[in-house]
Amino acid sequence: MAERFELKIISPDEVFYEGEGTFLEFVSVEGEMGVYQNHIPLTTILEPCVMKIHNESEVKKAAILGGFVEIQKDKITVLAEDAQWPEEIDVERAKKAEERAKERLAKKDGIDVLRAEVALKKAIARQNAVNNKE
Repeated sequence: MAERFELKIISPDEVFYEGEGTFLEFVSVEGEMGVYQNHIPLTTILEPCVMKIHNESEVKKAAILGGFVEIQKDKITVLAEDAQWPEEIDVERAKKAEERAKERLAKKDGIDVLRAEVALKKAIARQNAVNNKE
């Protein structure tokens, strides 16, 4: 039996998830990360991504659309800008958001490039959560 840690994912609207895990996967600004219990304490910024919550043989996936993660030896806290389970995601809306972001990035004149890139990453994370990618 793998060692467990406490996990709490908080979005502005709710406590999105509260429970235990044996392994957590996500993407930070420093790259892809995987965390077990007793990980070195760390705080990092989250990229929009599919977060995978492992609990023994069960894996739950959620679209985490940016935020922060604080890792302690036996507890992980995620402060998410937004978080969605795959069944909550409107795939068609996410596809349209991806298309709009790509169109804005292709123009490059008079747009906020960083904002368009973040919108693109969020749209892709939503789709990947539903399509079992990442």
